[in-house]
Amino acid sequence: MYRLVFILILLITALPLSAQPLVSVDWLEQNKQKADLVLLDLQSNQNYLRFHIPGSINTEYSHWRTEKKGQPKLLPPVPIMEKLIGSLGIGNNTHVVLIPLGASAGDMAAASRVYWSFKVLGHDKVSILDGGLIAYAESRKYPLEKGNHQLKPATFKANFRAEMIPNAEAVKKAIDSGALAVDNRTRAEYLGIYKGGAKERPGSLPGAVNLNYDWLTVNGSGKLHSLENLKQIYQASNVPLQGAQINYCHTGNRAALAWFVSHELLGNSQARLYDGSTQEWAADPVLPMDRQVHLNF
Repeated sequence: MYRLVFILILLITALPLSAQPLVSVDWLEQNKQKADLVLLDLQSNQNYLRFHIPGSINTEYSHWRTEKKGQPKLLPPVPIMEKLIGSLGIGNNTHVVLIPLGASAGDMAAASRVYWSFKVLGHDKVSILDGGLIAYAESRKYPLEKGNHQLKPATFKANFRAEMIPNAEAVKKAIDSGALAVDNRTRAEYLGIYKGGAKERPGSLPGAVNLNYDWLTVNGSGKLHSLENLKQIYQASNVPLQGAQINYCHTGNRAALAWFVSHELLGNSQARLYDGSTQEWAADPVLPMDRQVHLNF
């Protein structure tokens, strides 16, 4: 009996740090000295040099997105991502905690997008600091520092998960098979009152429901709602907590936050992020779109 209890304790203490997709300021302060932990600051480098959490390193968000076939802001090829991540001093055994500025839901969306990128590359030891740098500073318990901090380059080898990054064909097939498209853009974009670009058709993916991404944070801030509140927001938006879903927006940025909430916090393993989103879908006249409001553009 005692031997069984001892084994269970070992198993619990050996659980990967990635078990917590969202971590608090106090958790970070208690764990940031661990040898395998890297704090990845997502501010602009200019702001990072002025203030950041002690020991954190910086990466520009733009480095995590690239242009493919005329479409900007898509996930870069695997070799480029491996090189980028390794250059930051992150290896396959590193637990990465992402530190957005935390001033808005947009900051949390960017962090979620980087989080998703790690997951697509097969790296599960990654978390996001709830509320970001602002929450850390507003606690008034922990210091900030300025200047630059870099780590020795490491080797990072991806284990690419193709199923996590569906293209337009796969998205259409999923929707035709009953998956729910969840539009994480503004209400105006969803209805077709506003369109994302000159080449795009206004409207939404077939059968989509609207769940604006900034509803997921408290008053549009960098602080996520409690799980109970998130569940109520999903219910009010007619978005089931489980089942096949495709999160999309214009370029896969805002939708990343909704994917993070659905997949990582609410446990919907069938939620997927559409990287190309409407910049790919709406530019293809063959792909169907719904339009609630018909205006002449």
